[in-house]
Amino acid sequence: MLSNLPQRVGDALDRLIDALTDLHRRERIVLAVLGAYWLLWSLYAAIAKGSQDIHFDMGEAVVWSREALFANPKHPPLIALVAWLWFHIFPAADWAYYTLSMGLATLALWAAWKAAARYLAPDKLVAGLALLTLVPFFNFLILKFNANAVLVPLWAFATWAFLASYARRTALSGALAGLAAAAAMLGKYWSIFLLAGLGLAVLLDPRRSVYFRSTAPWTTVLVGAVVLAPHVIWLLQQGTTFGYALAAHPGTYWTALVSGVNFAVGSVAYAAVPALIALAATRPSRAALADALWPRNADRRLVAVAFWTPLLLPAIAAVAARTRIVPLWSIGAMTLLPVVLLSSPMLTFSRVMLRRVVGFAIAVPVIALAVSPLVAFAVHWRGVDNYADQYSLLARATERAWRAATAQPLRIVGSYDNLLYGTAFYFHDEPRTFEIVTPRNTPWTSEADVARDGIAMMCPQDHQVCMNALNARAAHAANLRRSEVVLSRRYLGRLGAAHRYVIAVVPPPQ
Repeated sequence: MLSNLPQRVGDALDRLIDALTDLHRRERIVLAVLGAYWLLWSLYAAIAKGSQDIHFDMGEAVVWSREALFANPKHPPLIALVAWLWFHIFPAADWAYYTLSMGLATLALWAAWKAAARYLAPDKLVAGLALLTLVPFFNFLILKFNANAVLVPLWAFATWAFLASYARRTALSGALAGLAAAAAMLGKYWSIFLLAGLGLAVLLDPRRSVYFRSTAPWTTVLVGAVVLAPHVIWLLQQGTTFGYALAAHPGTYWTALVSGVNFAVGSVAYAAVPALIALAATRPSRAALADALWPRNADRRLVAVAFWTPLLLPAIAAVAARTRIVPLWSIGAMTLLPVVLLSSPMLTFSRVMLRRVVGFAIAVPVIALAVSPLVAFAVHWRGVDNYADQYSLLARATERAWRAATAQPLRIVGSYDNLLYGTAFYFHDEPRTFEIVTPRNTPWTSEADVARDGIAMMCPQDHQVCMNALNARAAHAANLRRSEVVLSRRYLGRLGAAHRYVIAVVPPPQ
């Protein structure tokens, strides 16, 4: 029976490929395939991350969804809106959060499939989707839900909507493009590079006059402006998020230049595996390779400009603004990778190679799921940074300390930023947050709120900045209850690193 296994696997892959290349069945089948992808990687994340708690960026997004739904100090509001909607449906559990992250990746893959269908033959379309799943942005790296992760589906839908609008030139398609573009900007201001790439692609295209004579571009601008208007008004009044975007990563001209080069090279490197597989599968000539990178055909050249600009323009902008950038910020920029790699008519994909590529793409999540317990144990053995395996334990310990000091509900918790947001996700009563080191970062909680409702502060004993802030506040607090606790996470019978925490409870006035 085992001797027939390769043949049976090959036959199964052929049936799947036949279904995905059948114009009458492929849209239904690809949804089933992507659903399986979502399930496998969600299971992987829940198990592989089981020896640690969620990243503090993920906790921060949840805090914003509770405290600053439409205006937080760092990013545009869409990340908070997504978290708010998701956790009104699902429980505040780690597995649910990772399922959200992989849901974003799955939506992006579907949008990329729809966008590529205009440019790729059915066999290349299947190969392109398989190759795209091998970019780590669509599995490993998107598991940390934050403003970067939100860009993956937003950029995919904005790209698809723009290409459809450019081809159809109708008011409706233009409106959808404007809505998608505005949504991308409300995800993160970094989306300006996506819009610049799309705009440059239009300006360099010989068919631009036909496009500009239609209603599509003007509808795009109008709808985009209307959707963005409330946030722009808030920016003019407050401006904190835009200021954060400009000031968060300052550098010199030299460090900006180095980071820009690293960004461009690193962004391309993230796509190295699918690119190398495509090269091995198609074995292009020099002429075919040149046609893929800079196509002769105007339609495909439009795609090439839209793809390459967000990968190259930020390097120039970083130097101009003396800002450091990192390759991970290109996380949303891979939507058109299948078209760039495969759309040249000089490239051919044999059935044998297609079967191998699809089989490899299926094997990756299956193998990842199989080894996920080993991944979790290896992480537990090695240890994690930022006390990330003890957020839930510290939340429970802080709740116990509060209940021992007062019968009043715990309404405010305080710490330094990373620990505060990492633990906030795990408190049962969803208390408000207060950064005791930099209170301006939590404007939703005032000093008057703290004086009225009390506060439970927590710091790692070895974190001097946090301890200085805690001690300064404790020195002037009445009825202070101070305690210490040593926490260590147990996973598969093994205790991880132990850390000592100071918990200072200031009950509300009687």
